[in-house]
Amino acid sequence: MTGPDSRHDQEAAAAVLERLTERPKVALVLGSGLGEFADTLAAPVRVPYGDIPHFPQPTVPGHVGELVLGRVGNLPVLTARGRFHYYEGHDLETIARPIRLFSLLGAKTVIITNAAGCVNTGWSEGDLMLITGHLDSTYLRSADDPQPVRDETIYRPESLNLAREAARETGIELREGIYAWALGPSYETPAEIRHIRRLGGDAVGMSTLPEMEAAAELGLQVIGISCLTNYAAGIRDVPLNHAEVLATSRRVQAAFGRLVTAILGKLAP
Repeated sequence: MTGPDSRHDQEAAAAVLERLTERPKVALVLGSGLGEFADTLAAPVRVPYGDIPHFPQPTVPGHVGELVLGRVGNLPVLTARGRFHYYEGHDLETIARPIRLFSLLGAKTVIITNAAGCVNTGWSEGDLMLITGHLDSTYLRSADDPQPVRDETIYRPESLNLAREAARETGIELREGIYAWALGPSYETPAEIRHIRRLGGDAVGMSTLPEMEAAAELGLQVIGISCLTNYAAGIRDVPLNHAEVLATSRRVQAAFGRLVTAILGKLAP
């Protein structure tokens, strides 16, 4: 993976810095349907992806394609409304470009969120899950079945505990589990979901892991949160569709916002 001193990353950072009023301390990647959190920031400054050199435009519904800098209390926060997916034709370097940008802009912590399918049959649609480990179910790196990874450079105990404390203080039930990264763009088959469950996966989605790995590689503190927007294929006898994902995301916006705000409060100086 290209480091944060690449020419394209530097050019993107320079263009964004010209528009920002201050440097962020924390950055958020907002998943499908979760972008409304950016509208709660005080004194927002918006930078469309189209104005950032070397940034593609997201093609997935629910991903606006803009950075929004604002404040939560006295904490400067940068949000990314839209991410890049492997299935859109982007390589891993491009997928991680926003993370490298965050680092160059001065962020020390990244909160990475997503909308994910629920694999754990004991949980419910609309639950929020703290990511405590992952499965790379893309088979891009190996043809062998993946095993759950709980690398503490990504899943730092102090970061997980911070999120747990924020959930307790806000009265939000926060699930904890293993996120499985799948390639997409089609949803997984029931057989694939059964296999992911056997391997230890609790949720499945088409993003997030490359971003979390890039953030850890750059030495950033990482917190990952999944919004479980639908049961994965084969768990219910109904077809899956992206409209359901967005509808559930909107339904849990309030709880999601309270949790993220509480986490940010614990990160404030």
